[in-house]
Amino acid sequence: MRVSIPTPLLSYTQEPHVNADGATVAELLHDLDRRYPGIRFRMIDEQDEIRPHVKIFINRERIADLDARLTADDDVQILQALSGG
Repeated sequence: MRVSIPTPLLSYTQEPHVNADGATVAELLHDLDRRYPGIRFRMIDEQDEIRPHVKIFINRERIADLDARLTADDDVQILQALSGG
């Protein structure tokens, strides 16, 4: 499925849109990490939770559960707020 990558993570993918596979959001993120090592840790913390500054949308609907189901034609968008001063 098509995944939109936020600007702060483009250093991993070099592209704003990539393809990835998975039946759930968790599987999708593992596939992204397999293709782009280290990207998952920038979105998911040590407790296996979505980091507070990361928002994930499936077909424009925000999800908060890594077990959310996906289909091959879903459009996944990852947004990441910038922080710091």
